[in-house]
Amino acid sequence: MAIRFFKAATPGTRHGSVLDFSEISTHKPEKTLTSSWSRSTGRNNRGVITTRHRGGGHKRLYRDIDFGRTKLGLEAKVIRIEYDPNRNARIALLHYPDGEKRYILHPVGLSVGDQVLASPNALISLGNALPLAKIPLGTEVHNVELQPGGGGQLVRAAGTVAQIVAKEGKWVTLRLPSGEVRFISQNCWATIGRVGNADAINVTLGKAGRKRWLGRRPHVRGSAMNPVDHPHGGGEGRAPIGRSRPVSPWGKPALGSKTRKRKKWSKDLILQKRK
Repeated sequence: MAIRFFKAATPGTRHGSVLDFSEISTHKPEKTLTSSWSRSTGRNNRGVITTRHRGGGHKRLYRDIDFGRTKLGLEAKVIRIEYDPNRNARIALLHYPDGEKRYILHPVGLSVGDQVLASPNALISLGNALPLAKIPLGTEVHNVELQPGGGGQLVRAAGTVAQIVAKEGKWVTLRLPSGEVRFISQNCWATIGRVGNADAINVTLGKAGRKRWLGRRPHVRGSAMNPVDHPHGGGEGRAPIGRSRPVSPWGKPALGSKTRKRKKWSKDLILQKRK
């Protein structure tokens, strides 16, 4: 999918760019697979802001995606490729012979009219879903389960892909998009191919308003605040932050500090940390 650039009619369009939607269907989303979605906008049950810089944005309709690929043994036909406001990847609408319809993530190269299958005996072809034990070494996969039967949780963003690098016993070694190499159970399922819409990362918003449309509020630097508002605040002129390292408004280490638990249960499954 290509990127379109505007003529510099306004300051916002001068540097802004958008994705080309030429292959996206103009149909409305499948009504039986959509539901209303009320976002928390970063507030808890008392209305208190617990996550800053969130709120506003355009109203969204949630599309129910089949991450688990639980419709086994039935070959489905790709009817159309659609836009999903809740993710940067595109989604594909499948029609099954029994009349059921489902959405899946759209992989690169999957076209309208193609057939996909979720089965332990499926062919190693684009869009098919199989257990990792049945997928050959070196194959590119996405929508990978962390726990058998838990549905795909890894490698779902636009343009991402994981690669099977080894198999040993009941474990399969996967290289993830972050650079992390880790063990995954051979009974976990994955989908063949790379997630589509790889150019999503290259889009330039061009103006602050487009960020607000996405539900993101302004982010103010701590050094621009007063001492009462942030540990980095205060001072005369361009003062340094006045601490040995950057911290959050509540004094916790920030900007690059490790937050993963040292004794997390899955630590022994990680062979190489992410970059």
